[in-house]
Amino acid sequence: MAFNFKGLFGGGNGNEEEYLELDLNAAKKEDSKVIVKPFVLRDYEGMEEILNALRTGYTIAVIDIKPLKSKDLIELKRAISKIKKTVDALEGTIAGFGDNIVLATPSFAHIHKPSMPEKKENAKDRWDY
Repeated sequence: MAFNFKGLFGGGNGNEEEYLELDLNAAKKEDSKVIVKPFVLRDYEGMEEILNALRTGYTIAVIDIKPLKSKDLIELKRAISKIKKTVDALEGTIAGFGDNIVLATPSFAHIHKPSMPEKKENAKDRWDY
């Protein structure tokens, strides 16, 4: 995109044309890269860094919850609940992988959660109406 700044602001005699090329999409390209960022959740206050990263809209958070899980299970539940509410507000996805990893994504990414196969019921466990 080209702009004639001298003509616009009255500079020059008007006979010569000088243009400045600006790439307006250059900043957007650098800012829109997806970042997969690892976090270690050591305490409840540590989740603020995770939330701020998710709010930027370009960060996929891989969260190791093992330190807080071994320290305080109630604080862990509070932190995960807060992260989940934020991810839901951002229309993202959150899922656990194994016992110690939680993955949180913004709206542009979706975590595939395979459906669990249905259990076959025993005849004595089933109620027939």
